[in-house]
Amino acid sequence: MKPKKQLKYDKAYLRMAKEWGQLSHCERKKVGAIIVKDGMIISDGYNGTPSGFENPCEDEEGYTKWYVLHAEANALMKVAKSTNNMNEATLYITLSPCRECSKLIHQAGVKRLVYLDEYKDRSGLDFLKDAGIELVHIPIISE
Repeated sequence: MKPKKQLKYDKAYLRMAKEWGQLSHCERKKVGAIIVKDGMIISDGYNGTPSGFENPCEDEEGYTKWYVLHAEANALMKVAKSTNNMNEATLYITLSPCRECSKLIHQAGVKRLVYLDEYKDRSGLDFLKDAGIELVHIPIISE
């Protein structure tokens, strides 16, 4: 795909990921993720508690509960439960991944990561770069 056309698609998928993140019940951060393979969305996710748990992500003191799943982990798990796979897929996410999620992204076969905002700890991005995954930072998604 030509660079200008690719950027147009990247921005559109990031806007979708941002909108999907608004479904999160988390107060501190609302993060959304979309996985695209062969021009089709194959999964989506947002940060939140696992199925069967109450929706609030923060405890009484405002701290995030330890078992809250990150948006990309939720999206990856949806694909793992399906007949699809993420080999050569692109992951669009509104916040760059943490170290733990970066390992999952690499192991899943994602080839490209497009993100909106940068997480305070860059070690996840550094790991993905070392793993040969293409990283694209698009800090503004308006047309």
